[in-house]
Amino acid sequence: MKKLKSFQIVFLLIALAVLSLFNLSCSDNNNEETIMESVDKLSNEDTEALLFMLEEEKLARDTYDYLDNKWGIKQFTNIKKSEQSHMNAIINLLDQHSIAYTVLPYGSFEDETLQNYYNQFIESGQISQANALQIGATIEDLDIVDLQEFIDNTTNLDIISVFESLKCGSKNHLRSFVSSIENIGDTYIVQYLTQEDYNLIISSNNEQCNF
Repeated sequence: MKKLKSFQIVFLLIALAVLSLFNLSCSDNNNEETIMESVDKLSNEDTEALLFMLEEEKLARDTYDYLDNKWGIKQFTNIKKSEQSHMNAIINLLDQHSIAYTVLPYGSFEDETLQNYYNQFIESGQISQANALQIGATIEDLDIVDLQEFIDNTTNLDIISVFESLKCGSKNHLRSFVSSIENIGDTYIVQYLTQEDYNLIISSNNEQCNF
């Protein structure tokens, strides 16, 4: 009986070891599949949103860089660096999903609408410092609306998280430009946001964003 019990114990231990190795192998495979699903699970609409917002953040960076060189206003000096960090955040997502993208030289855009915006902003912004500040507020106004639209139309949590952070930064930038506009006795007329949303942003304090 003692020999039989010892044999049973040894057999049981071997069986448990084999089962553990089998489960571990399956678990690793399942984890790999889960990771692959997470990386690959990006709709065409999400891809287009990332590529478009990369260029829209570039629009802000390039315009502010031009206006900074033209006028030397501190908002443009500081915020153009923030816009580069916004671009980097989108580029990180594109790289994670192995999506090809192109960042054209300063002032050049693949999207025709964004190219037209840039040309108009530069033409108006070089007229005066007051115009330049109006352009800054307009870009952030547009940015917030576009980001919110993409957030509303995706279920991808990574995109939502990054776009919410970008929107947070844009609201801070809008407050900064509007404050400077009002300091010189001028007024910003909202272009893209609803008046209600604009008033809520301007009446709120700056937010802590994830950048």
